[in-house]
Amino acid sequence: MSDDQHITAPLRLFNSLTRTIAPFAPIEDSHARIYSCGPTVYNYAHLGNLRAYVFTDTLRRTLLWKGLSVTHIINITDVGHLTSDADVGDDKMEAAARASAKSIWDIAAHYTQAFKQNIADLNILSPSEWTVATDYVPQMIEFAQKIAPTHCYELDSGLYFDSSTVPDYGALAGGRDDAAHARIDPVAGKRNASDFAIWRKSPPGEQRQMEWDSPWGKGAPGWHLECSVMSQARLGHPFDIHTGGIDHREIHHPNEIAQNQAFHACCGGDVGAAEAGFTGARWWMHNNFLVDRSGKMSKSKGGFTTLFSLIDAGVHPLAYRLLCLGAHYRSELEFSAEGVAAALTRLKRLVMGVEGLKARAEGVTWQSPRLDYLRANLHPKLVPLLEQFDAAIADDLMTPRALPLLEEAIAIKKIPVDEKLCLIAAFDAALGLNLMTLSRADLRLRPKDAAITPDAIEAELERRAAGRADKDFALSDEIRDALIAQGVDVMDGDPLRWDWRLTLTQGS
Repeated sequence: MSDDQHITAPLRLFNSLTRTIAPFAPIEDSHARIYSCGPTVYNYAHLGNLRAYVFTDTLRRTLLWKGLSVTHIINITDVGHLTSDADVGDDKMEAAARASAKSIWDIAAHYTQAFKQNIADLNILSPSEWTVATDYVPQMIEFAQKIAPTHCYELDSGLYFDSSTVPDYGALAGGRDDAAHARIDPVAGKRNASDFAIWRKSPPGEQRQMEWDSPWGKGAPGWHLECSVMSQARLGHPFDIHTGGIDHREIHHPNEIAQNQAFHACCGGDVGAAEAGFTGARWWMHNNFLVDRSGKMSKSKGGFTTLFSLIDAGVHPLAYRLLCLGAHYRSELEFSAEGVAAALTRLKRLVMGVEGLKARAEGVTWQSPRLDYLRANLHPKLVPLLEQFDAAIADDLMTPRALPLLEEAIAIKKIPVDEKLCLIAAFDAALGLNLMTLSRADLRLRPKDAAITPDAIEAELERRAAGRADKDFALSDEIRDALIAQGVDVMDGDPLRWDWRLTLTQGS
């Protein structure tokens, strides 16, 4: 078996700039650099927000599968993001601080920690670095000073970027769209509807909790500025891939690109054909929306569903990851109680299958097997699965095609268990479901509203077992029915003995 027989499918990714799938090669040999727009930490991330990070983690794991090293930056927005993505309203952080009568710094710290907990719960690889917007304000002011003479103008409310000064403004969103641009804050005196704030001055007589001195007066940076500055500071320009939700494709990312073009022109030459193609990143990638039956999930509408609320309902967070992987990242994904329950059932079956294999194996190391090991040792019956899996994830992260191959690898017969486990572990390293360490007991999360404790359940099951031994079947049935009434499924003949009965309602 030759070394190049496996893992040969070229990695092809969709680029939102060109609206095409094309072969991907990093700028630096064997090293990819990724920047992901992070959360605005004024509230808990909803499940729609978190889909973006499952997608980016799948991208990162696929790059690692293909043998690349990865530098990945996720930013934390703790200033500058207005209450609308279209540059309208007050700063989300300032508004949250006023509403809660808390320090904006305390709010940022709380929700940053909550977001990082979500990332850990979803088995998302930690980024190479978290960048925090307020740590980069001096660099933002310096960036703005360099582009201001040619690309910006000042109004009473702040410094604004003139979108007509860069070529092909809005190309990422599919071209200039006056209706979309009209959604941007209609400030009196703006030259173009699509112009956006680089720096917002604090209103006269008002002191913000977060404000800095600048050449344009005391105030705070615009939201779009921070990502241009932090991506350049940590990854250089150009870098390989910029990721975000599809909502960023319409306003936020086109404005980033405009700033990058301006900075490149001011610091690297005249604006011209070359700069028209300079966007800061070679690839711009966006995941589609998570939708519920009432429409796109949005924190601004209230009543959003968080990962914490799923966990409180007794759903393991990796069931949500599996739900995301079951749809292609560029497709809308419907969120429903039935879908989450089905994903949890599917996850339990995967875990049970792997647990059964592990019980038959002795002295085998399953974590992160090297692909050269697979190339040298793979059983001939497993070769097609490896090739098909590689082809699936290399085809723009086609996880819906990859997941059944994982299930087939678990179920395939007459294969040495150690070889099966190594292949499964390799698949799981790309999918991130943590199958090699999860147990069925790990998936048994106690719902927050459960009125009975696990110890009490075990005690009742022991009492039931004693009743059955004494042929007191009436007592046995009574105990079983009482447990069911308290949300517990009794599983006779199963080593786990019992599980929580999952009851989900939409928007719980």
